Amino acid sequence: MKVLFYTREYPPYVYGGAGVHVEYLAAELSRSIQVEVRSFGDQDQPDAQPSVKGFPFENTLLANADTQLKTVFKTLSTCVHMNADKVVADVVHCHTWYAQFAGILSKLSYGTPLVVTTHSLEPLRPWKREQLGGGYEASSWIEKTAIEMADAVIAVSEETKQDVLKHFNVTEEKIWVIYNGIDLDQYAVTETHSTLDRYGIDRAKPYVLFVGRITRQKGIIHLVNAIKHIDEEVQIVLCAGAPDTPGIAKEMEASIQEAGKNRDNITWISEMLPKEDAIQLYSHADVFCCPSIYEPFGIINIEAMACETAVVASAVGGIKEVVVHGETGLLVPVDQQDTAPFEPMDPDVFAKDLAAGINKLIRDDALRQSMAKKGRQRVEEHFDWKSIAKQTETLYRSLI
Repeated sequence: MKVLFYTREYPPYVYGGAGVHVEYLAAELSRSIQVEVRSFGDQDQPDAQPSVKGFPFENTLLANADTQLKTVFKTLSTCVHMNADKVVADVVHCHTWYAQFAGILSKLSYGTPLVVTTHSLEPLRPWKREQLGGGYEASSWIEKTAIEMADAVIAVSEETKQDVLKHFNVTEEKIWVIYNGIDLDQYAVTETHSTLDRYGIDRAKPYVLFVGRITRQKGIIHLVNAIKHIDEEVQIVLCAGAPDTPGIAKEMEASIQEAGKNRDNITWISEMLPKEDAIQLYSHADVFCCPSIYEPFGIINIEAMACETAVVASAVGGIKEVVVHGETGLLVPVDQQDTAPFEPMDPDVFAKDLAAGINKLIRDDALRQSMAKKGRQRVEEHFDWKSIAKQTETLYRSLI
């Protein structure tokens, strides 16, 4: 059997959880079946397993396009190019709306069964309009069309399955719930601390860690606003880069400057670090905080748990299926608006609650250490890529 992946992100160009998912799932599947990856980029490894070919995201013919719309137009152009090379596969599997148009074209043009993984859903990400302008209508149409014409839809959590049923015309029988996973050998506690030393993080003092992109979805601004409520001796380490828009980048800068007026132990690493560096930060952190306001799964939480770090996370989406409240971490309720933009009803209350959870774990060594061990155990039992790849292969075979 052969499967073809369509994806925007693939090494060395990975910036989010969907890219991490594709990288590891493709590698694990390639142990038992043939896998071809077509990605946005300049990769060219035809003889590797999985084989990889990149397609350029830039298009000089679109140079004069509206700044916000240009992303959508370039995406559509790249997806067309991805299909110009004949598709020879038993199943096509696409990831995120960026690559879903390629999946649409593939199914229409070559008649190949289509699988779509829902890493996130556009109806629940209205803030994307800040980034895409009118292109948000286009991305929403692409996603809706791909999901509704797919032969199977993978939801990365039970809650995401319910979201798909609510927002799209899809039968329940077509949806498979298959979680994200993690490489348990790679993501494990390390005593190495060169990354901490490089960024001036004091190993003798506790720190709370955030890892992720600067987006509305990841809730980073709420954590920054919580800093003033976090115990003064606790260092704040924000590994946050790749802002969605210049506007949210400026908001992040202003928020950190404001938070830094009363404390000098905030470290902002404004780049997406290599895995080895991130694993060091996870391993030495006392608490990992995930303040997302929308999260279908939240792969960063299992990365932290695999490195034996207790988690404080917002009780939204798939996070509630990953973090066991009181056992592997603390879940912070989010009283969200019922309509877009789905922000907390009272951001100040949410920020204070995040801080209260962080302070509770920092102050209770026994509880924190117990959660750290149980977090690793939970990841080993439920989120191993080997099991997830087998479930995915079973889905493929059901379509052939």
